Amino acid sequence: MTDPAQRHRVLVLRALGLGDLLAGVPALRGVRRAFARDRVVLALPPSLREAALATGAVDSVLPAEAPGRAVPSLGRWTGPPPDIAIDLHGNGPESRDALAALAPRRLLAHAAAPEPGLGRPPVWRPDEHERERWCRFLGAYGIAADPGDVRLPRPVTPSPAPGAVVVHPGAESAARRWPAERYAVVVRRLRALGRRVVLTGGPGEDTLVTDIAERAGLPARHLLRGGLPFDALSALVAHAPLVVSGDTGLAHLAVAHGTPSVTLFGPVSPRLWGPPRLARHLALWHPGPPGDPHGDVPDPQLLQIGADEVTAAALSLLRPAGTSARPRKGDTPRGTAVRP
Repeated sequence: MTDPAQRHRVLVLRALGLGDLLAGVPALRGVRRAFARDRVVLALPPSLREAALATGAVDSVLPAEAPGRAVPSLGRWTGPPPDIAIDLHGNGPESRDALAALAPRRLLAHAAAPEPGLGRPPVWRPDEHERERWCRFLGAYGIAADPGDVRLPRPVTPSPAPGAVVVHPGAESAARRWPAERYAVVVRRLRALGRRVVLTGGPGEDTLVTDIAERAGLPARHLLRGGLPFDALSALVAHAPLVVSGDTGLAHLAVAHGTPSVTLFGPVSPRLWGPPRLARHLALWHPGPPGDPHGDVPDPQLLQIGADEVTAAALSLLRPAGTSARPRKGDTPRGTAVRP
């Protein structure tokens, strides 16, 4: 058995949101395999601790967060400097410097200095998918990672609404929030076809969830407000026949559990943040000029998606009542549903 005193200390920085964490799972698994006998610590917001540990890719977490998507302080690191520090947070000097301040023996970052024998760090490609970006980044340092390695273990926690279609209307910014009245139309139509539907919302989204429920005539018992603990949220998604949401963390959780999903994109293209090209996932997107993903009004590309389009996509993925919602063996890959 390896002496704990001889284990390397590996610190990874990815202090972002749930969707960012799940999109980074392939890279984190690559790090886990490369340093299988060492201690891997992930710096991220403390609210994501359970989600991070559920990936099986890290041994512990270092609480670290900052407003928005800023780079946090890593001042809670204690003990000797990390043997290896890995920047999966961004491509600029801010995240690099936060890790460099801990004086690691080795620093892997887009903005790091060239390493002897390796040349310059990999070039940042703005048009690259997030999962592929970080796997390619690690590959430049000799760490193999598979962009398709996204799945999480099946939760042991019971689902709070087994078999219900999950509709999640919230998002971190208004730019990625589809209008409440359109979500209400989709909920009404699914219920009219005999589908049980639950609405979920994170902290601070109770007003939005309640508004949609009232518009759709959805009973209060079908609302999951206030933000579920991760184990319950994970179980809810894992046991759902379908997830309908915007481009947010719940869409990535559906991918992680292989749950069929309809994801509404705008202003960011699914080619950068979308699900794998599998038949069980549909990404709705109307191409157009680049928008601000952190804007305070719904993005014009997002608003081009209509309720009829979302309803049709949802029904195309739902299986007849009483049959399994899990993908069948032999399901073939299909491209994202990019709408002209």
